[in-house]
Amino acid sequence: MLSRDDIYQQLKAHLEEMFEVPPDKISREARLMDDLDLDSIDLVDLSVKLQELTDRKFSKEQFKGIRTVDDIVDRVHEVLLA
Repeated sequence: MLSRDDIYQQLKAHLEEMFEVPPDKISREARLMDDLDLDSIDLVDLSVKLQELTDRKFSKEQFKGIRTVDDIVDRVHEVLLA
């Protein structure tokens, strides 16, 4: 199973590759929309990529309320534990 740090590293790589987010802007506290300039469509694309990583499907409810990179790490980790 992936650790929280593994998830963070994978997420960071996806943010850099998919959305060209500079690595120095990505931190666990970074706000997805405000700090990383992602929009709702970007978040849908990211959730698809995370589903591929985890081989699990995420519901809209699971991604509701996500604001930061660490929120995603927590959600993905919860899904992997379920």
